[in-house]
Amino acid sequence: MTQKKALKHDTSTLRGEADELHEQATGKHPPLTTNQGIPISDNQNSLRATPRGPTLLEDFVLREKITHFDHERIPERIVHARGSAAHGHFELTCSLADYTDARILTEVGVKTPVFARFSTVAGGAGSVDTPRDVRGFAVKFYTKEGNWDLVGNNIPVFFIQDAIKFPDLVHAVKMEPDRGFPQAATAHDTFWDFVSLMPESMHMIMWAMSDRAIPRSFRMMEGFGVHSFRLVRSDGTSTFVKFHWRPRLGMQSTVWDEAVKLQAADNDFLRRDLFEAIESGQHPEWDLAVQLFTEEEAQAFPFDHLDATKLIPEETVPLTVIGKMVLDRWPDNFFAETEQVAFCPANVPPGIDFSNDPLLQGRLFSYLDTQLLRLGSPNFNQIPVNAPKCPMHNLQRDGHTQMQVPAGRVNYEPSSLQKDTPREVASGFRSASVHSDDGQKGRVRAASFADHYSQARLFFRSQTPVEQTHMASALVFELSKVGTPHVREAVVGQLRHVDPELAQRVADGLGLKRLPDAPPTAVEARDQPPSPALQIIGRMKDTLEGRCVGILVDDGSDAQAIEAIRKAAKAAGATVKLVAPKIGVTLEGGDAITADGQLAGTPSVVFDAVAVLLGKEAGQRLAREAAAVDFVRDAFGHLKAIAADAGAQALLEAAGVMEDAGVVQAEAVDDFIAAAKTRQWDREPKVRTLA
Repeated sequence: MTQKKALKHDTSTLRGEADELHEQATGKHPPLTTNQGIPISDNQNSLRATPRGPTLLEDFVLREKITHFDHERIPERIVHARGSAAHGHFELTCSLADYTDARILTEVGVKTPVFARFSTVAGGAGSVDTPRDVRGFAVKFYTKEGNWDLVGNNIPVFFIQDAIKFPDLVHAVKMEPDRGFPQAATAHDTFWDFVSLMPESMHMIMWAMSDRAIPRSFRMMEGFGVHSFRLVRSDGTSTFVKFHWRPRLGMQSTVWDEAVKLQAADNDFLRRDLFEAIESGQHPEWDLAVQLFTEEEAQAFPFDHLDATKLIPEETVPLTVIGKMVLDRWPDNFFAETEQVAFCPANVPPGIDFSNDPLLQGRLFSYLDTQLLRLGSPNFNQIPVNAPKCPMHNLQRDGHTQMQVPAGRVNYEPSSLQKDTPREVASGFRSASVHSDDGQKGRVRAASFADHYSQARLFFRSQTPVEQTHMASALVFELSKVGTPHVREAVVGQLRHVDPELAQRVADGLGLKRLPDAPPTAVEARDQPPSPALQIIGRMKDTLEGRCVGILVDDGSDAQAIEAIRKAAKAAGATVKLVAPKIGVTLEGGDAITADGQLAGTPSVVFDAVAVLLGKEAGQRLAREAAAVDFVRDAFGHLKAIAADAGAQALLEAAGVMEDAGVVQAEAVDDFIAAAKTRQWDREPKVRTLA
């Protein structure tokens, strides 16, 4: 590819489309400048050595913009503020010694301590756990060669291609500055206005509108390093790598109405789930897998792997499982560890290196800059949760909150006055030796980054029909919250490039009189073979392991029926909790038991399946109790299995529960357990209107 072609693509498509749409919507504008008043000619691209080369430190526009953004909030994280974390270990099971000298990836059987943090992106630290949002998935490995921070998300792609756009993205997704709402939500004008003018965001939008953005549990979601990295050997050879976390419990998500109600039922639902799993000894586990590929293989891809809005399908580059992470200890102090932990993608041990992904290049600067402000000192590495667990020696001194007391007169290198001062070593970190001759430096975006729709189409068309319906419905919901008509129409126009039927479904859901025109694009979307690996429902495990079954009881309930379901559910790997109108319950026969939750404060949204075991009198009484009716109605509406005895029939009738394969008699315990291992997807069109 020539420099001339790259420049032509940049000016005629990426800039031209957005500028034309923006001017049509808002008119003329004063020139954009730096804080020093210097006019900016390009606010879309970082300065790079070559179109696909590394980002240059001399880019003062990028540095000023990112620095200002990093310092906008103190002390809370600007993004990923709402987080939960745990300690554990990583054990390598398959050596990558043919590709890297990194000991963490070559020493099979060694258990390396880790600290993993899961988070939402948009909300503040006091927001709720279960909004529709991307989830952060960050792991700090305390390796023998220094800390390795694998900082990613539960979605393998991102909204933007270049880090210079990150402040704009986050400003758009955060609560609107003039009104301070909505908190932790993308369903508002500024976010979708940004999306409508950024075609590169469309692939990520498909993921964010999918069930991936409303996970059932941190323990049941995947994690991705997002970017391409390099594995490097001492002989100078390198191989590209992408990192994937796969939950051993399998993936599971909530349904949208359930996620909304969970925000009221338990603001801390995902945090509590992680805590209770660890406390009960059901330690969450993930496999670490890699995609390995060469420069030559990368050049044959029909997309650019340095583009963070693209993924590499597993059918193209299969995953190789290389190890397992287990989380087995909750932090001793939430602030000292979960809040003060500082992740940075630039923290890599020898044998791992970076690619020229322009989004990654910006992150390498931004994370460290943010920690300096948020934690108040360049000595934040001395906070225990951030400190390496291997020997650490350098000549850095002083600064706020310096906790170490270095001895001696030498704080420089080289020196000859002390025999024990640290020196560089041949086995230390080395950057991959990569030659590039694809052009001169400039504010350009490679032509290979120009296809914004093919992978969005691939993702949508790879989903099951149920998941496609969820995505269409999510888009209708989000865009219905947008009050600016031309923004709604612009997004629907973008969807025409993804899938015409999807665009029509969303347009119908919004009540648009006509289907908006599709915007011009430099590269037409290409049809690709579907990738079933991108599904959730199609890959869900048929299991109750790690799930929770709720049993609604009251005075007069049958003790034998309770015990039969409890025993079967536990044997299937589930936890079981009893719910009752009062904590103290007297069963048929006179036995007294204590319920785990009181009905008014323990709705069915916190369970994966429910059983309703009531005496006749209790069933008739609870049929007049709103909380009990909602308990059953929501379980049915959220597509969960329901077991009910004869006494519960009055309550089921009051809740409008209809017979189907997921509603079984309480004595049919095996049928209930089988139905409880999945959602009753065939029920969904009967209980709600979908796009």
